[in-house]
Amino acid sequence: QVSFDAGATWSTYHNQPTAQFYRADVDNQFPYRVYGGQQDNSTVSIASRTTSGGITERDYYPVGGGESAHVAPHPENPNIVYAGSYSGYLTRYNHLTGARQNITVYPDNPMGHGVKDMKYRFQWNFPIEFDPHDPNTLYVGSQHLHKTTDEGQSWEIISPDLTTNTLSMQDESGGPITKDDTGVEYYCTIFVITPSPHEKGVIWVGSDDGRVHLTRDGGKTWEDVTPNMMPEFGMVNTIDQSPHDPATAYIAVTRYKLDDFKPYLYKTSNYGKTWKLISKGIPDGAFTRVVREDPGKKGYLYAGTETGVYISFDDGKNWQSFQLNLPIVPVTDLVVKENDLVVATQGRSFWILDDLTPLHQLSDQIAKSKTHLYIPRNTYRMPGGYGWGGPSPTSGKNPPNGVMTFYYLDEKLDAEDEFTLEYMESDGDVIKTYTNKKDKKNPGRRGPASRGPGASAGPVAETKQGMNSFVWNMRYPDAKKVPNAVMWGGSHIGPKAVPGEYKVRLTVNGNAQTESFFIIKDPRIKTTQADFRAQFNLLMDIRDRTTEINEKILTMRSIKKQINTLTSLMDKSGFKNVELIRAGKALTKKLSAIEEELIQVKSKSGQDPLNYPIKLDNKIAALVGVVSSVDARPTAQSYSVLEELVSQAQTHYKKMDKVLTEDLFQFNNMVSDAAVPAVMIIPSEMSKEK
Repeated sequence: QVSFDAGATWSTYHNQPTAQFYRADVDNQFPYRVYGGQQDNSTVSIASRTTSGGITERDYYPVGGGESAHVAPHPENPNIVYAGSYSGYLTRYNHLTGARQNITVYPDNPMGHGVKDMKYRFQWNFPIEFDPHDPNTLYVGSQHLHKTTDEGQSWEIISPDLTTNTLSMQDESGGPITKDDTGVEYYCTIFVITPSPHEKGVIWVGSDDGRVHLTRDGGKTWEDVTPNMMPEFGMVNTIDQSPHDPATAYIAVTRYKLDDFKPYLYKTSNYGKTWKLISKGIPDGAFTRVVREDPGKKGYLYAGTETGVYISFDDGKNWQSFQLNLPIVPVTDLVVKENDLVVATQGRSFWILDDLTPLHQLSDQIAKSKTHLYIPRNTYRMPGGYGWGGPSPTSGKNPPNGVMTFYYLDEKLDAEDEFTLEYMESDGDVIKTYTNKKDKKNPGRRGPASRGPGASAGPVAETKQGMNSFVWNMRYPDAKKVPNAVMWGGSHIGPKAVPGEYKVRLTVNGNAQTESFFIIKDPRIKTTQADFRAQFNLLMDIRDRTTEINEKILTMRSIKKQINTLTSLMDKSGFKNVELIRAGKALTKKLSAIEEELIQVKSKSGQDPLNYPIKLDNKIAALVGVVSSVDARPTAQSYSVLEELVSQAQTHYKKMDKVLTEDLFQFNNMVSDAAVPAVMIIPSEMSKEK
């Protein structure tokens, strides 16, 4: 807790996440989950996004192992997860059954023994990695590389000792009063294992005492490829095999335990024969634990340091801070997954930078442009929202649920500048238009939509200097609303776009740029394109029927207001015409009777429908929730109910039309015959007093 007033008041415990993760890993399910071991806590598997309004305690669970774990989810079956802990402890976790089998390579309990007494030296944070060419092959590291092909039922050693085996580093821990031999302070161990995704049998191994080894034949032979300029006893924290070149690898080395806080990043382009230091731009003090090359862009590198994240656009020649809104915190691991950057921190939990694709599109030409619209990445159509209760104070944030649109402006736009973002169907038909102009009646929101009923409001688009972003929620314009109408389970929201190709157009002061993008369905569902189209068409029909009934209601209210205003002015001005006033009252009474069949006028608050039954406007609007409850073809009964409700509404529309064509026509003739003044003089209150 934190106090800013000398202890008079204190913040909540729930003011920020504080997990300390050693590593990050991800699985291959959709949406992907993030895994890691938390200091003084458990392992965790947590969703990267959910279909609710946030990521809560319902979305994570432990996966075996312990606090210091490397975690390795099975590449083809995410329900199977391998996780470690100190003393070489290793488990195989089955999420379906909850079983956690101990498959430790050599289950000889080390408690009270120094590392020199043990057959194998397992690091506190020993590595666990799957072979990218064989999902049944798993590697772990002690001072040797161990391999299993039967889920840990048996293990074979496929390397010699790949450390310096310095005996002075293998003394008993603790003392002189009491020892601390718990299997934690073990050194001269393998710290990182990186099998190549390009070539089967190529495996990079780094140790905590400064050695890098490479095998190109599955462990039959090994070569020491340690950089000759690397300081002695540097901890090889990460080896990243380039996703673009089988001969290229990057390593991150730390020596903070030796009071050396410099960043050490190295690159080889020839399987470790030669290396070069690539740390320029990362300051001393920001020592480096991890480096990753972006699979989406060759030469784009990300580095995790003691103070945050750095980025290089030129293959490590130069680095710059990439902190954005990330807290200044030690970064222990980075993973690039589906064009997201997953960040493990030591003190602020997991973070994810959503959508790296604008970085992939950068070029010198774009950098020189006055405006630029980046191609949006493919966007999954997924549900979202908080449901009952809203967000929890401890919820993690979901990625934006919509089409993330990035655009660059070389200078801030003023109010008089023209700016629009238009989202269109593939044929160019505009769905929605957003501007940078605020709606005076509703500050912070834009005005009417460009297509459809015209009742849909949306956020104002940013137009600041530099990079801007906007998220289209993939929806068509909403139905027209009746102001202050109380609804029970009804919705005016417009339908979501069906999966397919769409366009976005950025226009700034007459200069336009258009890019295409795709909305794609959730890969977990079996809904066909025809099903999506049927759902969309019915929702559009419901939306338009809702607009129709609300326009009828608003029309009747407008007429009644005009009649009441006219007769009230006549009364106040002394222009007496009893017959005309009586006709006006009769006309408004007829319209009110029709209106009350379309909308419940007695409901003024959210619970009133419990006492006053909802009417046709609410019943039609409530079908939105029925039809859009999941991404699926609508039920037959949904069509039937809409048809019945529309039929009932049309009966009242006919009554309304009759009143307007007969009674209103007659009333207007009476007004004309009575020669009611266009402007009436109404005595003031002061005149009345005199």
